[in-house]
Amino acid sequence: MSRFERFATLSAMRPPRVMRAVAWMIALSIPAIVAFLLLVPWVQTAPGRGSVTALDPHDRVQQVTALVSGRVEQWYVNDGQEVKAGTPIARIVDNDPDVLTRMAAERAQVLAQIDSVAQAMAVARLDVERTRSLYADGLAARRDYENTQIKVAEHAAKLAEAKAKLSRVDIALNRQSAQVVRAPRDGRIQAINTSVGASLVSAGDWLATLAPEHSERVVELQIDGRDVAMVRRGQRVRLNFEGWPAIQFSGWPSVAQGMFDGRVRSIDPSALDNGLFRVLVEPLPGARGWPDSNFVRLGSKVRGWIQMNTVSVGYELWRQLNDFPLEMTPPENPGPRKGLGKALSDKGDKAKSKSKAKDSYEEEGK
Repeated sequence: MSRFERFATLSAMRPPRVMRAVAWMIALSIPAIVAFLLLVPWVQTAPGRGSVTALDPHDRVQQVTALVSGRVEQWYVNDGQEVKAGTPIARIVDNDPDVLTRMAAERAQVLAQIDSVAQAMAVARLDVERTRSLYADGLAARRDYENTQIKVAEHAAKLAEAKAKLSRVDIALNRQSAQVVRAPRDGRIQAINTSVGASLVSAGDWLATLAPEHSERVVELQIDGRDVAMVRRGQRVRLNFEGWPAIQFSGWPSVAQGMFDGRVRSIDPSALDNGLFRVLVEPLPGARGWPDSNFVRLGSKVRGWIQMNTVSVGYELWRQLNDFPLEMTPPENPGPRKGLGKALSDKGDKAKSKSKAKDSYEEEGK
């Protein structure tokens, strides 16, 4: 006798075989999903976007500017040309073609003025010595002696003024002499401001852009302020460079393909203008090297995932659904909580005082 014969309605039902298979699948998948959520590990990550940059500021893209005001007379380089340190880039001339000649003549005039004042002061000092002798013998008045001293001081002031004028002329002459702008270091001319060739330029105006060829590359990622508190120096980072084929599984780094490894070098103490925090990432020692600079150039876009703690898949889903922050690793040697250290010290002091009182009482009894 079937066990469902006492239930007429239930025994009359004949569910399709497909429904029974679906029921068995649901019954088996529920505990499998629960076990998956509770037992399978998941690596938490702090995602960020950024770009490739040079670690040394001298290795970054530089703007070559004009040293003096004037007009660009000649260009010595073209776009994309390789240059060495000291290679001429442009020649700037003043609006007055005879400015150097005029300044040289002015400098000669100032030198002559300095010589004249120096000779006059030498003669004035002789007058001081002569008048002092006469004044000591009573043959000259004290007023005459003081007037000679005043003349020496006047000539000294004129000499100092002439030397200051010579310094100003030399500075202007040196600035005008630096009319040839040269490359500050080895690199490649990335762009030339051709619009300044037919117009006047001022000191500091952009002439060309120089991009160094070889530099030590790092990645600067911009991390959300909610995650930056958990980022520590030396943490491992997974990187996906722009244009490089890759498959990323943030929770399972071992499954990802085409990713590159790095580690956190430094974290900025303050946020950028957009509210994000900059994190510098350097190559991980001992890991596969980053792509060559021909494939990943300075300024290339990068996506990065800073690896955090390992939790279960279920906890990670619950955290993301509730928009909670990442798990924070407790410090290795946590110090006493605020107020706890004082309480422990007070307790120790009380115990010591009680021990001393007991010892004194025993000594008195003896």
